[in-house]
Amino acid sequence: MLVPPEAITTHSKMLYQLDNYYQDQVQLRKSATFRGIREVCHVVQDVLREVEMQEPRFISSLSENQGTFEGLNVISPTEFEVVLYLNQMGVFNFVDDGSVPGCAVLKLSDGRKRSMSLWVEFITASGYLSARKIRSRFQTLVAQACDKSDSRESVKMIADTTEVKLRVLGKYVVQITPAFKCAGVWPRSASHWPLPGISWPHPTTVAEIKAEGFDLLSKETYNITGKQSALEGDAWVMSFLEVEKRLLFGGCRRKCLSVLKTLRNRHLDLPGNPISNYCMKTLLLYECEKHPTEFEWEDTCVADRINGIFLQLISCLQCRRCPNYFVPQLDLFKGKTPSSLENAAKQVWRLTRELLTNSNALDKL
Repeated sequence: MLVPPEAITTHSKMLYQLDNYYQDQVQLRKSATFRGIREVCHVVQDVLREVEMQEPRFISSLSENQGTFEGLNVISPTEFEVVLYLNQMGVFNFVDDGSVPGCAVLKLSDGRKRSMSLWVEFITASGYLSARKIRSRFQTLVAQACDKSDSRESVKMIADTTEVKLRVLGKYVVQITPAFKCAGVWPRSASHWPLPGISWPHPTTVAEIKAEGFDLLSKETYNITGKQSALEGDAWVMSFLEVEKRLLFGGCRRKCLSVLKTLRNRHLDLPGNPISNYCMKTLLLYECEKHPTEFEWEDTCVADRINGIFLQLISCLQCRRCPNYFVPQLDLFKGKTPSSLENAAKQVWRLTRELLTNSNALDKL
């Protein structure tokens, strides 16, 4: 089948526009993000050093390695999350019974005494290590550290939340999240992954990922009514951040994600935050399943992949459900109002229509 010359011209023009967009807008966002990271990390390190002096069980995991900071996740150019890994999980069993989607509990192993744990005072009468209790103690320590730290003029605690959030230099928000690494174990609620008959990722990669495990984070978890049950307060949120990084390595996957985040931040940062950058990443992972071969992720395919992801996003917004990639029972739109999702669907459709019908669209986006 011969491809019409005008189709080749349109495709080439789109690739040219995308390349320019990446060099201009995406790199601009990356530079702003990098500046933000450097500004906040030194302040946060000061605070965490002070925390560690008060309470040696909370040891900072934030470190600089050849100009990059490890232990920090970028949510947006002005929002960051620092994951603080805790020690000694071994006396606990990991219990994932699906009662709180996307979460699990840590329960004292049979025969283990509470006194055998480093975190003895945070264990409930039922033997659960309470995520909420640890976070509450950590919040108190960080508040005290902010007052004592050398950077106290640059950092303030954000109130009205049980999570540990700092406002740094008046323009950045940094969440510090206590966490445990779960190596060599894989959650039952994610046991379906990968689905049978799907050739991506390679079985060797899957085996390595499952052996490396995932993280458990101490975060607020609310059900659809906005209230938190006792079990939800004790539960830990499952995080697959390192796994996601591994899966998006190779081809133009990371380039796609950078373009998606930039388009989202510039055009889809809507009231109520119906579309998060994590939502974009999740849909990118689903797109990887739909297009499992590496030649479908060459640079010449970036436009097709982005258009496909936006069409997926419109479908999710219209159905009012966006399942987490690893734990599909967890809806990323949970708690979002129908009106905010409807408005977002219209905005995404406008953006997608512009990308599909106008090869010069990225000039003005």
